[in-house]
Amino acid sequence: MSNATLEKGINSFVKMIDAPIASFFSSCVSCGMCADACLFYQETGDVKYTPIAKLEPLRRAWEQEYTLFGRLKKLLGLSKKITNEELKQHTELVYNSCTMCARCSMVCPVGNDIAYMIRKMREGMAAGGFAPAGLIGASNRAVEIGSPMGLTLHALSAQIKHAEKATGITINLDKSDVEYMVLLSSMELINFPEYLEAIAKIFKQAGKTWTISSTAFEATNSGIQIGSSDIARILVKRIVDSAEKLKVKTVISPECGHAFTAIRYEGPNLIGRKYNFEVKHILEVLDSFNEAGLLPTEGLEKEKLTFHDPCSLARKGGVIDEPRRLLKKVSDNFTEMTDHGARNWCCGGGGGASAIEEGEPLRLKAFKTKQKQIEETEATTLVTACANCRIVLEEGVEHYNMDMPIVGLTELLAEHLVDKPKQKLKKEAKQ
Repeated sequence: MSNATLEKGINSFVKMIDAPIASFFSSCVSCGMCADACLFYQETGDVKYTPIAKLEPLRRAWEQEYTLFGRLKKLLGLSKKITNEELKQHTELVYNSCTMCARCSMVCPVGNDIAYMIRKMREGMAAGGFAPAGLIGASNRAVEIGSPMGLTLHALSAQIKHAEKATGITINLDKSDVEYMVLLSSMELINFPEYLEAIAKIFKQAGKTWTISSTAFEATNSGIQIGSSDIARILVKRIVDSAEKLKVKTVISPECGHAFTAIRYEGPNLIGRKYNFEVKHILEVLDSFNEAGLLPTEGLEKEKLTFHDPCSLARKGGVIDEPRRLLKKVSDNFTEMTDHGARNWCCGGGGGASAIEEGEPLRLKAFKTKQKQIEETEATTLVTACANCRIVLEEGVEHYNMDMPIVGLTELLAEHLVDKPKQKLKKEAKQ
């Protein structure tokens, strides 16, 4: 790594230090409560995994550039310089051992948003070339191909054909003037193609019009994960342009936590304007269908269920009640995890962590926190609403020999869906 590149990274740190960052560092009382909220610290006991400690290079850049005491220390040579070696060491801390789940932010007694600070530090790390290879590759593929996993329109078309054959329902590409534009994640298309089938069944039953964009079907925002606002902006604008071109009323984020917050909350700031359409998570849409009486189901799950709240969906996105109302339609044997909802423990793979191959041993070790949380419920089936969480949960369950299927909520609802005439549905909804 050249000195020029290092300087670029440090300069990026300095540029990232805005009023909130300065306020957060100034107000930190070093209480350590953020450590107790982090699953990586919980399962290792290593102080380097304390969330606020992961930000040391950024803290020092703030001190040296924006505080009188720090400037004096730097002038007198008493302040430690930020080095290549230090930033290399912090790659693990900022990427591998942080999912930006924001549980630490939630418990901070002075209100410091540590997840926001990590995001800012990632901007500097990415600019300096210190991001993990897995995220660099995913980001490049997202920009150049349209998918972080390299999926092309050809792959999407193939999955659509499979879904059409399985359901007997036509799935339209690039249909304009419809109510909904459905986004998908590469993980769903590759690992859980049944999600697309479930969407087709549900929307047909609900009588809603929808489409998929051939140029912006991917929901995953690798720019958010790696820490590049430029890449994040490109990926958001791709979706916005397609939605506006097709004149849709609502863009639906799939069962993916970070994709939801990226397009709904960060997106308008990234492109510098409001959308002329709504953005909703698929569970919000299904909940509205349910409220309108458009989701007729029959039968109840025999297994005891529990629900894993994806961090970005529940803690950051506020979608907490919707999945529980939907679960009541298919189960009368549902039990909550301890610290569920906004306080739920992360699966350990969010924020791009699951794409970092070298981080797998640490990720599996940290999964012990989730394992304990799941086993305490004595449930036999785990339901969630994020494809990335689902994959990480499956890996963890297999690693710790837990005999438990992981199910997507959208698919579970579709399995219980019954066909009722629209007139009867409308009559029942009014009652």
